[in-house]
Amino acid sequence: MSALLSSASIPVFKLMLGNLQFCLEKAQADAAQRGFDPQVFVDYRLAPDMLPFKKQVMIACDAAKLCVARIAQLEAPKFEDNESEFAQLIARVAKTVEWISSVSPEEMDKGAGREITFPVGKTMTKTMKAEDYLTQWALPNMFFHITTTYAILRHNGVPLGKIDYLAGAVPA
Repeated sequence: MSALLSSASIPVFKLMLGNLQFCLEKAQADAAQRGFDPQVFVDYRLAPDMLPFKKQVMIACDAAKLCVARIAQLEAPKFEDNESEFAQLIARVAKTVEWISSVSPEEMDKGAGREITFPVGKTMTKTMKAEDYLTQWALPNMFFHITTTYAILRHNGVPLGKIDYLAGAVPA
């Protein structure tokens, strides 16, 4: 079961965050082609009670890096959460992928069976086995926020498709 931790986490986080970065860069290029500033996306939200675009990107990155850090018992890089420019969001994704790439599969696999306690909302915590935390919390959380980011871009006319979400710049 421990191999699940490294094989179901590091490659998935790297792939999906890489795809997110690809979608953000594609949105940036589309904005230039259509003659508008991609900065308009930064505070956009699909509904009044949803978090804005920038928070969707930040949380997707945090879900991945904090999962890896918690399971491997490493110190995750601290980001200020002050990205207010579109280019800064792209850089945050790249920094997150770079850090995750530095974690070895062995470090992750040592976390097998470990109890992970993490914040849920502003006032609660939850405790789960590492395998459950990865598959039932961290991965779904990251997917949710990447999907929401994708939906905001699509809603605003960025020509993205399912293949961009699933494969990004990965050659077919």
